[in-house]
Amino acid sequence: MSAILETPELPAVFDGVKLAAVAAVLYVIVRCLNLKSPTAPPELIYQDSALSRFLLKSCPLLTKEYIPPLIWGKSGHIQTALYGKMGRVRSPHPYGLRKYLTMPDGATATFDLFEPQSEHCTGEDVTMVICPGIANHSEKQYIRTFVDYAQKNGYRCAVLNHLGALPNIELTSPRMFTYGCTWEFSAMVNYIKKTYPQTQLVVVGFSLGGNIVCKYLGENQANQEQVLCCVSVCQGYSALRAQETFMQWDQCRRFYNFLMADNMKKIILSHR
Repeated sequence: MSAILETPELPAVFDGVKLAAVAAVLYVIVRCLNLKSPTAPPELIYQDSALSRFLLKSCPLLTKEYIPPLIWGKSGHIQTALYGKMGRVRSPHPYGLRKYLTMPDGATATFDLFEPQSEHCTGEDVTMVICPGIANHSEKQYIRTFVDYAQKNGYRCAVLNHLGALPNIELTSPRMFTYGCTWEFSAMVNYIKKTYPQTQLVVVGFSLGGNIVCKYLGENQANQEQVLCCVSVCQGYSALRAQETFMQWDQCRRFYNFLMADNMKKIILSHR
């Protein structure tokens, strides 16, 4: 008799479980997609100078509110996965010539040289010397997209291939790229200066490449000759503080630590 009386309450219990499950899923989606994060213009930290005023005037996007793509655009994880792994739709394939430079210790440095597809707006010869991110090279999709855009705007591009990063280029000395070695980048820049003595340089570094190009420019004042400016994109300024961040589970940060470590292991083992 008691079992019969309790039976009508079961559907209500199941409905409550379903609602709780739906609420949990919605919470995870909102949290992962970062949907509650408000949009805002970038925070700019700069010293008032003629150059900074020129940049702010020439690049109005720096002061405008960033409106990301709907739904997935606020999630850095999804943006990283879509663009880093899949790339843009119809990602460009710029044509360049691969150059080989023999280093003093027997290592073979390589970089790809891309000629401009139009005249520069100033009428001058300007070359971008580009250092990609960790374990990256000229064949990565974000580099190809960047080079294609630069070529169409009149820039020659020289892109360093980090020593050991290209799968089809064997090492000729017992070392690969490191976080602080500027030898290969310096050799590439010297080649450009010698081959195109009248060219002006724009130095560009992505992530780890930002560390390398800034270190290169600061090592010797002669390295700054013919350099118009340096652009460091997404540079990590403190390795110690970054390591602390990568060991955290919040926002899945530790997952990226595993991915980068696994990528480095694959490159090292491919040359063993």
